[in-house]
Amino acid sequence: MNMGLQVEFSGEWHEVTPDEPFHIGRDGDLAVDDNPYLHRQFLRIVNTGEMWWLENIGSRLTATVADGAGSVQAWVAPGARLPLVFERTTIMFTAGPTTYEVVVVGEESSYTSTATTSDVGDTTIGSVPLTPSQKAMILAFAEPVLKGRIGSAEIPSSAQAAERLGWPLTKLNRKLDNVCDKLSRQGVRGLRGGPRRLAVNRRARLVEHAVATRLVVAEDLTMLDDPDQWSTEE
Repeated sequence: MNMGLQVEFSGEWHEVTPDEPFHIGRDGDLAVDDNPYLHRQFLRIVNTGEMWWLENIGSRLTATVADGAGSVQAWVAPGARLPLVFERTTIMFTAGPTTYEVVVVGEESSYTSTATTSDVGDTTIGSVPLTPSQKAMILAFAEPVLKGRIGSAEIPSSAQAAERLGWPLTKLNRKLDNVCDKLSRQGVRGLRGGPRRLAVNRRARLVEHAVATRLVVAEDLTMLDDPDQWSTEE
């Protein structure tokens, strides 16, 4: 028998039963926010009798989905759907200046992910190394999300992140370009808009990916107040 799910947002829990689809958006079973950039109904959780699915029924926004450990991550574009196979699933999405986090919890997992780690060299995503200054840059953008973790947070602008790090804006933009290029080559989608332009919302996408995959965690934020770890890099 297929059991129900629990959906958590901003400390509030919602029951999802196999009988009815569950909608997430500006106006849904989970009314996330009155944010005008958010679709009235953006995501839908449905049960087929054999499996739970997350469907993106919006027309513009995307969602980043990861397992509870952050070792498996996917990008759900408009019109796409993804099976909810983990006991705990994190869903992150951005509408306008605000990034949201929703957690879906099931009775049991039908799939077990295995994370692989390495203690050699710098922080890595797969085989891509991140220098300390690159990690600090990601933390400057992700700081409000990591500090709050209460459902929603506003991501800093590039100018605000540069001020937080004590960098010229040109240096931050160069670092951002390099990190987005590295991750894009690893298959992370949404960080580049095509050969002639960068993705408009790449800061939000970078934060979604970094937080959902545990590339950065709240404990890393102390690094921002210890520039000796990264300020000597160009």
